[in-house]
Amino acid sequence: MRQIREEWLRFLLALQFLTRLPIALKDDEFSPERLESSTRYYPLVGLLIGSVAALAYYLCALALPAPLPILISTAASLLLTGAFHEDGLADTFDGIGGGLTREAALNIMKDSRIGTYGTAALVTILLIKVFTLSALSLPLAIGALIAGHGLSRVSAVMVMVTSRYVRFEGKAKPVASDVGTKGLVFLAAFTALILIGLGLTGWSLPLLACALVGLIAGHVLIRLFYERKLGGYTGDALGATQQISEIGFYLGALAWL
Repeated sequence: MRQIREEWLRFLLALQFLTRLPIALKDDEFSPERLESSTRYYPLVGLLIGSVAALAYYLCALALPAPLPILISTAASLLLTGAFHEDGLADTFDGIGGGLTREAALNIMKDSRIGTYGTAALVTILLIKVFTLSALSLPLAIGALIAGHGLSRVSAVMVMVTSRYVRFEGKAKPVASDVGTKGLVFLAAFTALILIGLGLTGWSLPLLACALVGLIAGHVLIRLFYERKLGGYTGDALGATQQISEIGFYLGALAWL
């Protein structure tokens, strides 16, 4: 029971960190160690966010024409997360696009104001998301939303596993640590469950393979974009990784159809 409680608290910390849900924890229920290890539950939180987005899409699709259901679904996910990852995407593009040096890029990324590069990237990504999901059938779009949100969080955590945090402080500093063997086991298990779930709901192997190729391509391309200049990652870069990986998953699925 003690171990179950520990895992539950880690999940709640992940939910608190990645969403705007009013999760209240007592002082003795929080610890830096628990917060660091909560990264193992990021994919599960992603599944919950994707499920909310999918439910909003399904309910709106019963009465509204495309692309309104996807627009409302996207708005629902933005409200649930407080545009946490989208903010990271915009800051990353502002920093990398506007900073001539590593230090300049990091300083720009700390600025709460959004610039031209960030605005263009954010608008483009949201438009791609809306039009890509609108082009999928209702069952495929629902599966893609749930799986895309979950797997893209796996993609973001893998950056933590394979790269280094380049700030002494920042919004990702509390969780920027070694994920550990147990954390990797959790990530592998969540990934397997998501893929099995897609297979059981009618996704063919070629469709699934194309979607995964798209996600991996998005992961690699966005890391090439920011790691060359930063020499590692920041919290904003993790948000950018999640967003581009998610979009890559949707585009890969659409490319097969």
